[in-house]
Amino acid sequence: MSSAIDYLLIGHMTVDLVPGGRMLGGTISYAAPTYAAFGHSVGIVTSAAHNEPLLRQLKPFGKLAVVPSDESLTYENVYNDHGRQQFVRATARALRYVDIPVGWAGAPYVHLGPLAAEINPRELAKNLPEATIMLTLQGMMRRWEADGMVKFRRWFDRAALERIDIIVYSEEDIVEYPQLTDEMRRICKHLVVTNGRNGGTYYHDGVAMHYDSIPVMPRDLTGAGDVFAASLLGALPWLNHDVAQAAQLAGKLAAYSVTRSGLDSAPTAAEIEAELRHISQDN
Repeated sequence: MSSAIDYLLIGHMTVDLVPGGRMLGGTISYAAPTYAAFGHSVGIVTSAAHNEPLLRQLKPFGKLAVVPSDESLTYENVYNDHGRQQFVRATARALRYVDIPVGWAGAPYVHLGPLAAEINPRELAKNLPEATIMLTLQGMMRRWEADGMVKFRRWFDRAALERIDIIVYSEEDIVEYPQLTDEMRRICKHLVVTNGRNGGTYYHDGVAMHYDSIPVMPRDLTGAGDVFAASLLGALPWLNHDVAQAAQLAGKLAAYSVTRSGLDSAPTAAEIEAELRHISQDN
């Protein structure tokens, strides 16, 4: 099936409450400019409040399909003697397969980027059988109490995992349940567990391979994991679908990302071209 787009992004944009106002956040917000920098045509399915002004920042990077909601997904980080505590202040509507516009469901690459368990990965994967699908798991591993405080939730849907091609999460995401990686690697064909400046581990059919980052002076770590994941999936067409090579490239692009802030943390076309050239020379 042909598609009007190359890459389909599904997940909530977020409003991040920061001193002085509201800031755009969420996996799709960092992934969209990353895919655009790779030269891909991007479609974004999200949900937000009517006339959410922050959505304007995404328009340069792809086509938008917005499911209207009373409110946008809103997060606030509160710092105290216990460190950082994250709170959900408002939620948007769940996203389903029927929310994907006609002509987008044939996209060859799909990135599921939930931030508050707003999708059903099994339902989406079942209905997108021809696509290469990546799930960034962080948002499926969150629950919150009546006061909105975010806590860890163990998510493990074998039927979904068997249908999804690539799973990505960080060591930090599973600090309360580190056994998850052993469970995941037995099922997932391609599993990537990131570990910040230490690079990370790529598991292919359960077999571990390390990938490196590069030393940089960080300015803002926000969005680095999303840039990594999008760089990995975005690089596949240029690397003959070699996920190990894509992870190596993504580790370096994610390192560049922390030297900038906001949507500017996405890689530039020049950075992508340089890293693709290095891989070509090494092989």
